[in-house]
Amino acid sequence: MGLLALCLVLLFTAGCAAPASAAPSPAASPAQAIQSSGPETADMPEEGSSFSVHFIDVGQADAALVECDGHYMLIDGGNRGDSDVIYTVLKNAGADKLDIVVASHAHEDHIGGLPGAFNYATAELTLCPVTDYDSGVFETFKEYAEDRGGGLTVPEAGDKYALGSAEVEILGLNAGEDANNSSILLMIRYGETSFLFTGDAEREAEQALLDSGAELKADVLKVGHHGSDTSTSYPFLREVMPEYALISVGEGNSYEHPEEGALSRLRDADCKILRTDLNGDIIISSDGEEISVTTDKTATEERLLVPGGKSRSIAKPDVGESPEPAPAETEQPQSQETMVWIPKSGSKYHSDPECSNMKDPSQVSLSQAESMGYTPCKKCW
Repeated sequence: MGLLALCLVLLFTAGCAAPASAAPSPAASPAQAIQSSGPETADMPEEGSSFSVHFIDVGQADAALVECDGHYMLIDGGNRGDSDVIYTVLKNAGADKLDIVVASHAHEDHIGGLPGAFNYATAELTLCPVTDYDSGVFETFKEYAEDRGGGLTVPEAGDKYALGSAEVEILGLNAGEDANNSSILLMIRYGETSFLFTGDAEREAEQALLDSGAELKADVLKVGHHGSDTSTSYPFLREVMPEYALISVGEGNSYEHPEEGALSRLRDADCKILRTDLNGDIIISSDGEEISVTTDKTATEERLLVPGGKSRSIAKPDVGESPEPAPAETEQPQSQETMVWIPKSGSKYHSDPECSNMKDPSQVSLSQAESMGYTPCKKCW
């Protein structure tokens, strides 16, 4: 081959190999940036980065504000009466723009206070496992979400969202017909640290997550269903193996949450227990490697292991000391109100405690059941 022919061959080959020039891609919109899949492996945050989760004491309910590099995500919002608490927390944080709002499931003790969030802040994205639910509280939340939160989006397992330097991954949702087991389960990863949120997921949803093969190891576990015995199973804990277990629960609640079985399993897993009924507001921060905890109140390990409804009775008078008599009741008797039965697991209230659609019932007032998001059983009501 002559020299000229060889040069022509080389030029042709180089031209074919060279990539065609492409027009620059348009900048991603904020919504697209939020839904970025993020890195496959955790990158250590850059200097100056920040991350914290503020578990808000909303009594027998759930609410947590996540902050990373000036970006915010609110997971649940407590009961309807907690709207002002959520509003104040967001205002104090200066979080008038939320990247993501997560309604873990449709029960009132998780979505009731979210209108307070939308009264102060707007949201790019609002995630919920359902778009309809038969309760006035849900309809109010939905209206606010449509007006201020981009409407309701039902995510899919495997969806990932960027929150500053952190990554949020949806691990599972809608694992059962019961509203508790419809809960969104999500993992937040920041550097080498991770935080698992479970809503009110019970054993059915936990088993579905185990069957999915998802990576569940987490440094912090937001314990399912306020420490109910129907959640936090041994197989689930063996996969998660958290250093900290956070229980959002109300002091002296009628359910006696957290229950002894769940506390015993957490103790066996050798994790540090934190409880909003005993510790108040709890803030867990991470630098990407280590986790630090600050709480409003302190409680001994012994007290943290006492089931709910009994924590006040752990202190006993010294031998020979007579306890002070209880003060006389001064409250006026309340007017009679219709009482109903609600199950530990389920979304219906019942007039008959023997209804075949219910097990492990407890009795509450009709207004209380409705405020918690329960609807009447079609069989016995």
